[in-house]
Amino acid sequence: MERISAGPHHTAYKIGDLTVTSLRDGYVDMPVRRLRQPGDKPFGDDLPPQVPLFDGALRLSVNAFAVGDGEDITLIDTGSSNAWHPTMGFLPQALSEAQIAVGRIRTIAFTHTHLDHVHGLIRPDGGDGFPQLSRLLVPQAELDMFRSVARLSRFHDRAQPLDPGQHLNANIEPVATPGHEIGHTCFRVTSGGETLLVWGDLVHVPALQFDRPEVAWEFDADQEQARATRLRILALAADNAWCVAGAHLDSPGIGRVSRTDIGFRFESF
Repeated sequence: MERISAGPHHTAYKIGDLTVTSLRDGYVDMPVRRLRQPGDKPFGDDLPPQVPLFDGALRLSVNAFAVGDGEDITLIDTGSSNAWHPTMGFLPQALSEAQIAVGRIRTIAFTHTHLDHVHGLIRPDGGDGFPQLSRLLVPQAELDMFRSVARLSRFHDRAQPLDPGQHLNANIEPVATPGHEIGHTCFRVTSGGETLLVWGDLVHVPALQFDRPEVAWEFDADQEQARATRLRILALAADNAWCVAGAHLDSPGIGRVSRTDIGFRFESF
């Protein structure tokens, strides 16, 4: 992958014939107790020293990713708009900075339906974030969850089920990665012999979970399944030299995974 542009809210790369743009929606600070050791045990004073804290809290980047082929742009996740913390909701600024017109985004696919991934469908002023949207793809197992979000009611009937193996186009294929949520889905992006795995919430705290992938997150729907999925995907990415893109990896959230003697290592691009 080659970096071709960057700014405070975006970083764009070439991958084969595609352009993949990391879009920074912002960040959220979370208490350390959200991290869970096996047995659902939270961390306290035993948090490893390499994990940075901001006023005693974990700082998670919130990223979305646009994949363009020169004609169409597919957006994977949409950030939170004004539905959560005021440190988030900067996706429109990121798109503008990256010179991506919202009218060019006609397909949106979600990794899962947690609020920091779906609420960007609606601008803070209540208008549609993507007025030319024609295809809205939600993991099949989470359709009912999506349709229970009152703020997104205008999109309930427009949502289409997304199943693993159902290619979005010639370059983007969904991969089932349940655990963090029942329908959590990654997207394998391929072009020119290169592969990028857009993996949603597989890792929340990169300073810890690459070294110790057994560490889970309080909001994982199934912590044991999330651990198993994380190990499987980290190994797949490392052993195949795939690039990865994570919603909560430090912005821009794109890099490569390799194995170490005890776990894995992430190198940002």
